[in-house]
Amino acid sequence: MRQYSPDLTPPWKRPKPVAEVPAEPGLVVEEAGTGFCGAVIRCEAGTVTLEDRFGKHRVFPLEPRGFLLEGRPVTLVRPAPTAPVRPSRTASGSVAVPGARARVARAGRIYVEGRHDAELVEKVWGDDLRIEGVVVEYLEGVDDLPAIVESFAPGPDARLGVLVDHLVPGSKEWRIAESVTSEHALVVGHPYIDIWEAVKPSSLGIPAWPSVPRGQDWKTGVCRALGWPSENTGAVWQAILKRVRSYKDLEPELLGRVEELIDFVTGSAPAE
Repeated sequence: MRQYSPDLTPPWKRPKPVAEVPAEPGLVVEEAGTGFCGAVIRCEAGTVTLEDRFGKHRVFPLEPRGFLLEGRPVTLVRPAPTAPVRPSRTASGSVAVPGARARVARAGRIYVEGRHDAELVEKVWGDDLRIEGVVVEYLEGVDDLPAIVESFAPGPDARLGVLVDHLVPGSKEWRIAESVTSEHALVVGHPYIDIWEAVKPSSLGIPAWPSVPRGQDWKTGVCRALGWPSENTGAVWQAILKRVRSYKDLEPELLGRVEELIDFVTGSAPAE
């Protein structure tokens, strides 16, 4: 049994397919029916607005083969929507540099007090530090600071920045920091007993960080007061760290100090 196409128009009488052209602003076309020639100034759902050389506007429907482009029939279609290009930002709030490669590590370093401090700095400032070529290491306790500074021997091309917990006047940390006198070393700190406190309570869904009596391990006391598992503070820290998505989750007393250290360490490094 033969099958016939529902279109019985002879092939030589069928219109040839024409190109579909996006009606981009500025495109000059001629409307096939009226001969009106103009540039596209607006394209909306189902219609296109043309402006001729005298400034006159005409609105036409977007019909198949409805326009001539350089004398040839075309079908105008609505342009595909384009999303506005916005610069993405790193977790620290800096403008991201797409495709940027990590810079060769500088001689300068930033030291923080412990592993949790280092993980938090990496989480928020890691992209910036890699672009600048700054390596972050940790002290395992501020008591070792004078010996580390002496061993590091900071200089004009190898600056040393140090972030200290609980750096408040009169504290042990304050006295140790004051003993560092090299002009190529900068010691700054935040007022919190532990880096955990630099995370905003609102980001963790708690009203505030609890007060822990002096003499009691601070992390253990915090966990007990909040009903968190106190036998594994490392796991608790990882849960806290997951809630930190950007600088907005951190207290400004920490943000300013880390930015200050990055500026200091990178300030006089020679250009590569």
